[in-house]
Amino acid sequence: MLRYLTAGESHGPALTTIVEGFPSGITLDTSLIDHELLRRQGGYGRGKRQQIETDRVIVESGTFHGVTTGGPISLRLINKDAKLERLTEPSAPRGGHIDLAGAINYQTGIRQVLERASARETAARVAAGALAKLLLHELGITIFGYVREIGGIVARPAALDEGVRDLSPVYSLDPAADAAIIAAIDQARKDGDTLGGVVETVVTGCPIGLGSHAQWDRKLDARLASAVMSIQAIKAVEIGLGVEAARRPGSRVMDPVAYEPDHPPDDRRLGFRRPTNNAGGIEGGTSNGEPIVVRAAKKPISTLAARGPSVNMATKTPQPAVYERSDVCAVPAASVIVENVVAFEIAAAIVEKYVGTSLDAIKTALEALHALNRERLAHWGEEKSQ
Repeated sequence: MLRYLTAGESHGPALTTIVEGFPSGITLDTSLIDHELLRRQGGYGRGKRQQIETDRVIVESGTFHGVTTGGPISLRLINKDAKLERLTEPSAPRGGHIDLAGAINYQTGIRQVLERASARETAARVAAGALAKLLLHELGITIFGYVREIGGIVARPAALDEGVRDLSPVYSLDPAADAAIIAAIDQARKDGDTLGGVVETVVTGCPIGLGSHAQWDRKLDARLASAVMSIQAIKAVEIGLGVEAARRPGSRVMDPVAYEPDHPPDDRRLGFRRPTNNAGGIEGGTSNGEPIVVRAAKKPISTLAARGPSVNMATKTPQPAVYERSDVCAVPAASVIVENVVAFEIAAAIVEKYVGTSLDAIKTALEALHALNRERLAHWGEEKSQ
């Protein structure tokens, strides 16, 4: 089983991620992890915290001469803005945050819960996802995330072009929409408000058969939805067409199946082709060889410079909510977070299916099963006819 845990507070000394079950034999390239962390800190609309932190991963265990050993991997991110013990207790909870419910649930002050619940924790998850990408890269699987919409302004993707996305201040694939989005973010900042949006991640190169229809908790789409929904401020998750599928007749939702006889031997779709991908690469909880498409909706951050109405915790009288330093728009960052969270879940499904404690064992199992499926398809139906 490939899994991870995170620990740490927003203004504590550091964030820590412990990854268990990561295969041996993979060169741990920290520059790739640092690149993903830098992308998470970027994007138009971020706050001053991103100017303070310079996230660089420190690998504290699980490698030998830079190569993974199969043991638990500890990833650490130092918080430059570490001042937890000096921060005051907020007097009035913010609506839309954990402040009130968390303080009552854990019988603590507001500060103790908001520091752990902060989206700063997602840096630790991006580190875990970037680590998972090292495994996926070895297996020819790519993960690509981008912004589809901010503040109601749609950015229509023409193609999954990394160069276009990385040149966009808001990580979109539609340069024509960027100016309007930036203007909307500027207006929200002026108004003391915030903006949310929609992000999408596309996974290509997955073999048929990740996940399973046999039990609810093994379904790949359910696992992806759970992981993405757990990200701070994510309020909805879609696979493929998502909600749009409910608005169409079945004839415009189902994906027809075709076959290409002269497909290359290493084709992970085994020759099967789909003219559409409304299912988003997953049918019956199982990957079908088409690109896996995961979409997430992020709400506007509830910490407002204009401060919403609240109640003083001591006097129980009306008082504006406290203001904690925040972003006007963190949707571009969310696209990076979702991308890396999805990467980890895909890697976990790979390790589960091709059971192996080393990279070579996983590659061998993947190739062997591919060959077995090709052989079985070549002789499909012969057993029944005999």
